[in-house]
Amino acid sequence: METNRREFLKTSSLFTGGALLSSLPFSSYGYHNSADDTIKIALIGCGGRGSGAAAQALSTTQNVKLVAMADAFSDRLDDAYNALTKRKYKDAAGAEIDVKSKVDVPQDRKFVGFDAYKQAIALADVVILATPPGFRPMHFEEAVKQNKHIFMEKPVATDGPGIRKVLAAAEEAKRKKLNVVVGLQRHYQRNYREAMNRIHDGKIGDIVGGSVYWVSGGVWNHPRKAGQTEMEYQMRNWYYFNWLCGDHITEQHVHNIDVANWAKQGYPVSAQGTGGRQIRAGKEFGEIFDHHIVDFTYADGTLINSQCRHYEGTYSKVDEQFLGTKGRIDSFNGNNTVLKSYKGNKVIYGHEGKGDRNPYQVEHDELFAAIAKGEYKFADAENGAKSTLTSIMGRMATYSGKLVKWEDALNSNISLFPEKLAWDALPKLLPGPDGFYPVAVPGKSIVV
Repeated sequence: METNRREFLKTSSLFTGGALLSSLPFSSYGYHNSADDTIKIALIGCGGRGSGAAAQALSTTQNVKLVAMADAFSDRLDDAYNALTKRKYKDAAGAEIDVKSKVDVPQDRKFVGFDAYKQAIALADVVILATPPGFRPMHFEEAVKQNKHIFMEKPVATDGPGIRKVLAAAEEAKRKKLNVVVGLQRHYQRNYREAMNRIHDGKIGDIVGGSVYWVSGGVWNHPRKAGQTEMEYQMRNWYYFNWLCGDHITEQHVHNIDVANWAKQGYPVSAQGTGGRQIRAGKEFGEIFDHHIVDFTYADGTLINSQCRHYEGTYSKVDEQFLGTKGRIDSFNGNNTVLKSYKGNKVIYGHEGKGDRNPYQVEHDELFAAIAKGEYKFADAENGAKSTLTSIMGRMATYSGKLVKWEDALNSNISLFPEKLAWDALPKLLPGPDGFYPVAVPGKSIVV
């Protein structure tokens, strides 16, 4: 899929965030319809990121109130509710206010189960989608169907069919003028915005190469408990199963891969790479790899190298660097965001990060400000889907050991999602008699 600069800016739906698409008031779609100026929100997915996103939404200066919550697990919902009600909230003037004016979720607006999201979405003006990523396509589709503004966490899917569902819903959201922000928060981070503006203005010339990294230790794991069904075990350990997570190249490294697409103002046409399980190989780690190294090739021949790994006790780096025809950027991290020319190593731009606002908060501040004003301003879903697809294409390349093209990933009919959602239903991937799950073998495995 050859995507030139103009086409990218058009199809990425103003992915950088904050670019005004329309300042006209909403008509039949898109504006909150509360009796007063209260913007009602529903939280779908009550884990740590969900409760964090809800807290950030409630910390905006608008009159925002959490009115409904949904999760597959009642204990996760209760934990999030308790955390949110113990926080202190302030009004627009900075005065502390009663928590009940921000969190109003009685028992009959706490919904538990696989279909709980539909009931919670119906009660809100804005929905926060923060479940494990495998559920994102169906939840996003339903929120658009119900004419809601949306904040949804990255990544937005885990397989090709899910990506296609998100892209279709994104088009419908545009038609309805529903604001959609995706939690690729670097687009709302000042040093990234400033550096990218200069890169796109040609300050370091055309981007001809680069590397993106998320190399760090691993994440949590929850031991199997007696009496758990296989469905519950996998959902409690969602990070280690691709139908839920997409592997850490998708769930985590999508941030850095997205920055590469942002810098290139396009999406890669192919990927090839390697990966496997060298350190984290126990049965408790499901099916995912512990490292991926991928070369992404763009339409103009530019190659961006991608590295992600989960090894405890090793060098860590979460960053991006790019080479242009006239200069380079070695890092985006905080005060080290510096664009330099090759000639004389001259500093073209240096960012002083002191006082910069938290981008996790900024994305909510800007979203809710637009909603309160009746503006249609954010359409992040298409870029969120295509950057997620880039990561899925990388996973397909490392799992198969083959060159994978963009069309292969986009048009894949391999669905990882279970045929049925129920606690006694079986996911598609099951452990063997020894308790180990099947793991992809490059050169032998079907591309997934």
